[in-house]
Amino acid sequence: MSKLLVILSTIWVGLGGLIPQLPRPPLPHAVGDTLPNRFGFGKPATAAQISRIDIDVRPDGVGLPAGSGTAAKGQVIFVSKCAACHGVGGTGGAQGALVVTAPAPGKRPANVIGNYWPYASTVFDYIRRAMPFAEPGSLTNNEVYALTAYLLSANNLMDEKTVLDAKILPTIQMPAQKRFVPDDRRGGPDIH
Repeated sequence: MSKLLVILSTIWVGLGGLIPQLPRPPLPHAVGDTLPNRFGFGKPATAAQISRIDIDVRPDGVGLPAGSGTAAKGQVIFVSKCAACHGVGGTGGAQGALVVTAPAPGKRPANVIGNYWPYASTVFDYIRRAMPFAEPGSLTNNEVYALTAYLLSANNLMDEKTVLDAKILPTIQMPAQKRFVPDDRRGGPDIH
């Protein structure tokens, strides 16, 4: 039965090339002639609207806002705003782990903050712009510093008593930083 089906399918497809193609009538005018210069969607962004999303932080810390936080404060925030997705202590949940843990036998460790992220400032930047998932951008700068302090401390990358701020954060050396190399193509800006 299956051999017959293959043969009939092959014949059917082969005959498809013999069927003459029906000519299409030409369009009465070029499509571009009917499009308006503007569609009228949206409106120009104001300086205030742009400033709310122009919050990137570079690896060297340029762009970090005023504020500070500690791991202890970050732990309290983590329990209420992050643990549902990332598990108790950041060791894994529906959205994955954030803290280095021992891998299962025969498995590689998961790529998490403590063994994969190249810059501590990137942790801050990502939390600030994208977390919590259901309310991105809702955390204050102090809450973001506190969460960053908690996660860096939980990954043994800084002392839990350190008050994290714009001066301290860029000085934290991440173990994976040496595994990332700058883009050294010439003819444009350096990209990290």
